[in-house]
Amino acid sequence: MGGGESSVGPLVPSVKSEPTPSDAVAAALPSPPHEEAAAEESELDRDFLCPICMQVIKDAFLTACGHSFCYMCIATHLQNKRDCPCCAHYLTPKHIFPNFLLNKLLKKTSARQIARHGTPFEQLRQALREIQNDLQYIKEDINSVERHRMDLYRAKERYTVKLRMLMNDPSATNACPSLIDRRSCGTISGLPSVQDQCQMNPGNSQSRKADVNTLVSSHTNQRKDAHGGSNSQHVTQSGLALARKKRVLAQFNDLQECYLQKRRHGARQSYKPEARDVNAMNREGYHAGLEDFQSVLSTFTRYSRLRVIAEVRHGDLFHSANIVSSIEFDRDDELFATAGVSRRIKVFEFASVVNESADVQCPVVEMSTRSKLSCLSWNKYTKNHIASSDYEGIVTVWDVTTRQSVMEYEEHEKRAWSVDFSRTEPSMLVSGSDDCKVKIWCIKQEASVLNIDMKANICSVKYNPGSSIHVAVGSADHNIHYYDLRNVSQPLHVFSGHRKAVSYVKFLSNNELASASTDSTLRLWDVKENLPLRTFRGHSNEKNFVGLTVNSEYIACGSETNEVFVYQKAISKPAAWHRFASSDSEEAEDDAGSYFISAVCWKSDSPTMLTANSRGTIKVLVLAA
Repeated sequence: MGGGESSVGPLVPSVKSEPTPSDAVAAALPSPPHEEAAAEESELDRDFLCPICMQVIKDAFLTACGHSFCYMCIATHLQNKRDCPCCAHYLTPKHIFPNFLLNKLLKKTSARQIARHGTPFEQLRQALREIQNDLQYIKEDINSVERHRMDLYRAKERYTVKLRMLMNDPSATNACPSLIDRRSCGTISGLPSVQDQCQMNPGNSQSRKADVNTLVSSHTNQRKDAHGGSNSQHVTQSGLALARKKRVLAQFNDLQECYLQKRRHGARQSYKPEARDVNAMNREGYHAGLEDFQSVLSTFTRYSRLRVIAEVRHGDLFHSANIVSSIEFDRDDELFATAGVSRRIKVFEFASVVNESADVQCPVVEMSTRSKLSCLSWNKYTKNHIASSDYEGIVTVWDVTTRQSVMEYEEHEKRAWSVDFSRTEPSMLVSGSDDCKVKIWCIKQEASVLNIDMKANICSVKYNPGSSIHVAVGSADHNIHYYDLRNVSQPLHVFSGHRKAVSYVKFLSNNELASASTDSTLRLWDVKENLPLRTFRGHSNEKNFVGLTVNSEYIACGSETNEVFVYQKAISKPAAWHRFASSDSEEAEDDAGSYFISAVCWKSDSPTMLTANSRGTIKVLVLAA
């Protein structure tokens, strides 16, 4: 979302906090006595006491009537009676459930109390307990990996013996059907025709032995070819393996923290009732946490750079301002649209941009607007519908086929920064503006159907991809507000952590939300559990809209250094980056300081991405090893 007649785009709105008279009075007053703080904590502690044992609740369970107890306390009580100790409501063991939220609060409170008031011994004991748990996880996983390695080794030995029998013992050819391993119920990879050959050649044993030797020799050669039989291929594979090891070592601390987080989460999940009846290990014998980390490690080491596969100049002979504010793929990833300060929506055919070498790519559709454009959103159901927001606060729905507007909404009083179609209810869209209002629209109605008044400028809005009633709002007040549209009197959650305005919000999944801010960070949140997950640093963003795009595994954004950065969602440092460089050597030196990345967009869940900068250059990038 860049804008302006030069490469300096519009600045992300910000809110400056000014001291109020009440703040001054509060600052002049002495801080509350320690006795009052202690009384408040004591009152809080009483709320966490089990009504049966009168101790802080351990392993909290919730009854159907709404009371919480220690699991052992309520379980013991229900062995003798069939009522709730608090309200005498009828109760059986089937009517009690784990209270995950209370358990989480108790753990946080306990850790906070130990940190504040605990003796050095208690703090050390808490730290040692956490280390002991982590070491136990590591020990279990090392044993699992070792068992899997030994299983693979035994399988290899078993198949080797069978191959030797086929090659050296003529009578062994009668045992060709035994090549099917009863334990794994599979065949030897690369030798599917041995059994068929034995059956098709009922001649003398010498002939059968020659056939088997030929097949085994062929299989060996195929394996050599497949695994880099030539020196050059071997060197290439070795180089890739070495590069992957270097990437792992460079990010070892982040990977270690990711492993421990996945493992702890997997251990907690295994205690949930719905997970107790499910086998916690996969077919290799790995625990769920280790399997998740294996997936992260595989994804992280797969790519190390971004490669340019196509480039388009977005320049306009009649407009010197070329900043691309928004770039978006359509429903089927066949077309992509761009919009910016040139007051034009241009639609390109992706295949022709990538496959046809042309100095200038002509758009297949072009639509003119009255004002500079800030954001685009394709309808994921109606392929030819696209929505735009502009600097005059107008939200427009366009028909790309007819090049005409379908609906125009002019209720916003100031510049509208963001617009988004709902995926689950394609007739609905949401917009946010500098007038501090979020508006919900229906393309079947001429006026907004819902209005949310906020206290700060709205920089970004996004529907949850799995819900038509949940909307995330990025605000200049440094927070992300997550609303349930059935009750907009207050947000469902407020995610705090950014130090400056939140310029973008995007969903990776129904539960994962990414945000970008002019504090030069990206953050990942769990909207279901209301938790911060990770903070990403590496790019530079202090004033401009530099773009944000996500898929199921990766988060990408621009930078004010004219670079594109890609983060793997489980690792806080960049996995790959690419600097836009001018083909003109005289201008190349000024690129980093004069231009910035202004828009980015993944092509669904592929490693391909569209990127654009404030100079009007569009590049198609792909992740590469």
